[in-house]
Amino acid sequence: TVDKDWLVCDRLVHSAIDCSKNGTTSVALPITLMSDMFDCITLDVCEELFHIVEKHVATWASEPFFTAGKNLLLRMCNDLLRRLSTSQNTVFCGRIQLILTRLFPLSEKSGLNLMSQFNVENVTKFDYKGSSSKEKSNSKKEVTDSEVVDYVLYTKFWSLQDFFRSPTQCYHDLNWKKFVDNASAVLAAFSSHKLEHVSKKRKHSEHKSVVTSDGADQQRYFAKFLTSEKLLNLQLNDSNFRRTILVQLLILFQYLTGEVKFKSASQKLKEKQSSFVKDTTSKVYELLKETPPDGEKFAKYVEVN
Repeated sequence: TVDKDWLVCDRLVHSAIDCSKNGTTSVALPITLMSDMFDCITLDVCEELFHIVEKHVATWASEPFFTAGKNLLLRMCNDLLRRLSTSQNTVFCGRIQLILTRLFPLSEKSGLNLMSQFNVENVTKFDYKGSSSKEKSNSKKEVTDSEVVDYVLYTKFWSLQDFFRSPTQCYHDLNWKKFVDNASAVLAAFSSHKLEHVSKKRKHSEHKSVVTSDGADQQRYFAKFLTSEKLLNLQLNDSNFRRTILVQLLILFQYLTGEVKFKSASQKLKEKQSSFVKDTTSKVYELLKETPPDGEKFAKYVEVN
C-alpha cells in the first residue's frame, strides 16, 4: 500500500541523512535517493511520497546539504513539474513550488526572468462570432444582466488578455487606442456593477467534491477562467475574478512605466499615455477597495507589494 511504501521510503531517506551527517556516505545521497524514487513511480504515488521532501525541508536548507544538493533538488522538482499538468495537478504543482520558494532565495537566477521575456504562447481563446445582441426576456433579472454585459463588452473584456500576455503592444499607437478603449469599458462595467451583496455571503464558499474512480473525494482546480459569453455575467459577481483582472492591469502598468533593462529606446510612454496610466491606476485601487471581502486590506497589501 501507499502508506506502507511511504514509511519504508521515509526510513530509507532518514537513514541516508544520518549516514551523510556521520560522514559515512556522500552528502548528496539522500537527495539522489529521492530523485531516483520519483523517477520510477507513478504521479499519484509521487504526490503521496512528496511528503518526505516536505518533512525534511529544514535539512535540505541547512549545510552541508544545501550547497551539495541544491542543483539536485532543483532538477528533481523541475522533473516532477514537467510530468504534471498545471490544470489537473494544480495542488501538487503548488506544493512543489512552495518547497522551491522555501529553499531558494528570491534572487536565485533559475527563478528569475532576466531577459524580460513574455509567455506569448499563453493565448486566451474566446468566441469572436457571438451575437451582438442579447436575447430578450420578460424576466427582470435577465434584463438587468443584459445591461451589464453585452457582446461588445464581452469581446473588449477578453481582448485585454492579449495585452497582458504581451505588454509591448501598448507602445504602438493603434494598439494603445484599442487597449484604452477596452480597459475603460471594463472598468466602467466594474464601477457600475457593485458587489455589496457579496459581503453578506460566507467568505469561503464550499467547493463541490468530485468522486473519483477509486472512491476518493478530490477537489478540482483549474488555472484559467472559462471564457463563454454566457458566463461573464456570473463571473462579474465573483470578487476573486474581479481582483485577478484588476491586479493584471496593475502589473501591466508597472511594466509600462517601470525601468526595464531590455526595453528598447522606442518603448516609452508619451505624456498623455502616462497620464492615463496614472489616473487609471488610482481608479483600479479604488475598485479593489470596493471589492468585498476585506477590500481595503487587500488593496493596501497589493499597493505595498
